[in-house]
Amino acid sequence: MSDQIKFIVDNLNKEPFKKNYNLITFDSLEPMQLLQVLNDVLAEIDPKQVVDIREEMPEQTAKRMLSLLGILKYKPPGNATDMSTFRQGLVIGSKPVVYPVLHWLLQRTNELKKRAYLARFLIKLEVPSEFLQDEIVADTNKQYEELMEVFKTLHKECEQLKTSGFSTAEIRRDISAMEEEKDQLIKRVERLKKRVETVPNHQQMLKIARQLRVEKEREECLAQQKQEQKNQLFHAVQRLQRAQNQLKNMRHAAADAKPESLMKRLEEEIKFNSYIVTEKLPKELESKKKELHFLQKVVTEPAMGHSDLLELETKINEVNTQINQLIEKKMMRNEPVEGKLSLYRQQASIISRKKEGKAEELQEAKEKLAGLEREVSVKRNQIREFDGTEVLKGDEFKRYVSKLRSKSTVFKKKHQIIAEFKAEFGLLQRTEELLKQRHENIQHQLQAIEEKRGVSGYSYTQEELERVSALKSEVDEMKGRTLDDMSEMVKKLNSLVSEKKSSLAPVIKELRQLRQKCQELTQECDEKKSQYDSCAAGLESSRSKLEQEVRGLREECLQEESKYHYTNCMIKNLEVQLCRATEEMKAYVSSDQQEKRKAIREQYTKNIAEQENLGKKLREKQKAVRESHGLNMKQAKMWHDLEKLMECKKQCFLKQQNQTCIGQVIQEGGEDRLIL
Repeated sequence: MSDQIKFIVDNLNKEPFKKNYNLITFDSLEPMQLLQVLNDVLAEIDPKQVVDIREEMPEQTAKRMLSLLGILKYKPPGNATDMSTFRQGLVIGSKPVVYPVLHWLLQRTNELKKRAYLARFLIKLEVPSEFLQDEIVADTNKQYEELMEVFKTLHKECEQLKTSGFSTAEIRRDISAMEEEKDQLIKRVERLKKRVETVPNHQQMLKIARQLRVEKEREECLAQQKQEQKNQLFHAVQRLQRAQNQLKNMRHAAADAKPESLMKRLEEEIKFNSYIVTEKLPKELESKKKELHFLQKVVTEPAMGHSDLLELETKINEVNTQINQLIEKKMMRNEPVEGKLSLYRQQASIISRKKEGKAEELQEAKEKLAGLEREVSVKRNQIREFDGTEVLKGDEFKRYVSKLRSKSTVFKKKHQIIAEFKAEFGLLQRTEELLKQRHENIQHQLQAIEEKRGVSGYSYTQEELERVSALKSEVDEMKGRTLDDMSEMVKKLNSLVSEKKSSLAPVIKELRQLRQKCQELTQECDEKKSQYDSCAAGLESSRSKLEQEVRGLREECLQEESKYHYTNCMIKNLEVQLCRATEEMKAYVSSDQQEKRKAIREQYTKNIAEQENLGKKLREKQKAVRESHGLNMKQAKMWHDLEKLMECKKQCFLKQQNQTCIGQVIQEGGEDRLIL
């Protein structure tokens, strides 16, 4: 409790409350002040609750708070019978009632704000059925429900946009890009308009093109509506089939509605579902997770080349050889304890495999049954379409007409009774309103008199005491009645138990004999089963050993084959090299000059001599360039200086010429030109 108060005080001292409480001041608050604090917290969640409690009646305050807590889905601690004490404690401002409410509200303020905001728009107003018979009321109610659905979709879209993480910069970029596209489209449209204006009858052709586009859009809309209606029809047919299957199952279950058979069926279903949930599905989930982890690992790793694959293959071969060596060592040891454990392990693996196989078979059988039931329903629908609806004939039609007449008379009577009740209900509502008004006036007068006398709140406390005393007397009466009923029930149960014992005595004797027989048969069955399991385990172990030996021999055979192919390839390569060497020797030893020239050695010597001559020429050229390099550089520098000098003389000449020509008239091409 102290942790709870500390949490409440810490949250009330923060934004937006800023109460500046400590544990002592908060615990010493009066009931009205505590209720005001609760009301402030509720007002932070729902702004409509901003009320001063001193200006409001206690019953109205309790009603308002209880309605808001119901909207926020607050569940008071305890059973449903403790609701009266909770309401009374909320009216009084009791600490054991208000503290848990404050703790619950302050823990999830943001979530409750959202819930209170949505409750203003999503809590449906319940309209009585008699008012819905009016067309205007029914239309407005339908429009109200449609607007509620629209609000739901818009709120979901708003939440998705809030959490989607769109930034304003991206939106602005998109808007600018769209505006550019718009400008480009406008330009293209203008160009196309200019082209079209040259064509004769372009207005009529544009009108026809517009009509074509409208019709295409309408066609797309109709196709979409057709697809939606097909989907709705398909879903409706599926729902009908499911309902028919459920009805059939319920009828089948009702036909065989003995408690023993129902209990057996339920036990079998529970065992099967528990096996699927506890054993099969976790294994499948684990295997899928391993596959996903392996695939993620493969994706994250870089691309592998041929050399990496060869390294991995060599590593795999090494690991396989090590595994085979360890298996051989283990077989050489022949440890008896490990052999027994392997037998038990093999038995357990065999049983688990059988169990998994049976579960899969059962699942497949269920799927087949569901498919066959769907086919049967489809066939029935086809038969109904071919044959048409069933028509009542003869006596059945007469019975149907008589039933309708009797039901119509009953309906008329009930309708008349309902009309009378409605009239009485209207009168009673009016009288109730009048009595409430009188009661309120009397209460106001009584409060004024109490304020004058200085005893305000006396009548309310007296009514509360009378109500509590009446509730206590009713509870005492109920306790007495329940005790009497319980004593009578105990007597009846004792008599029923004695009767059942007397009736079940011969059945119990027979059951004992049958139990003895069942125990003997189960012992025999267990012995046979153990013998069978041991024999199967032995055969399984021998089979696994043989499979391991065969696997090892196959691997050895594959290794020997690979070695054989590798040696054959090496021999062929050596033979080719030997042939080349013999041909080279023949060409080198032969006296014919043409064959000698064809020899590789002669060709290489010739190329070497050519390259050596070329190297000598290049070295001589390099030497000549090195000797003349300094003189050539000086000459190039002199030419550059000469070029600069000539350029300078040219500029000076042009300047002098321009200065002499200023103020003169020059005739060029038959025109006079004055130079300033």
